[in-house]
Amino acid sequence: MVDVKKVPPDMLLKNLAETFKEDKRVEVPEWASYLKAGIHREKSWEDPDWYYKRLASTLRKVYLNGPIGISKLSEEYGGRVDRGSISYHPAKGSRFIVRKMLLQLESLGYVKKDRKGRMVSPQGSSVLDKASKEVMKGLAQSNPSLEKYL
Repeated sequence: MVDVKKVPPDMLLKNLAETFKEDKRVEVPEWASYLKAGIHREKSWEDPDWYYKRLASTLRKVYLNGPIGISKLSEEYGGRVDRGSISYHPAKGSRFIVRKMLLQLESLGYVKKDRKGRMVSPQGSSVLDKASKEVMKGLAQSNPSLEKYL
């Protein structure tokens, strides 16, 4: 059985982002081109598909760490603040972006609310399992020793 933890994350996120891009229910908001990742960044994203990639990454992080809240997820997307000659300081990522990503995933039915935070719904886990199985099939074609995971 293929598990999300055994699949290379970069390939899984790429596959999920393509899935979200093809899904007509996912709409990129107009504010998405103006935001940056948090106070630790100087510029906004240069990649036009960053919204789909962050949506896929958020779904994967909720699957691995769930139940998880907005604050903990923003810590996952944080970084180091450059304060000039003063030493670096850790900063959280944008909680606005995390909140909107979770709301988008809830409207798609992939994430559900719990008293302790957000969790992946059965529909969301099936999407993740399908994407991880597709990635492993692609890897198994190039490396036959990985067929035992299918």
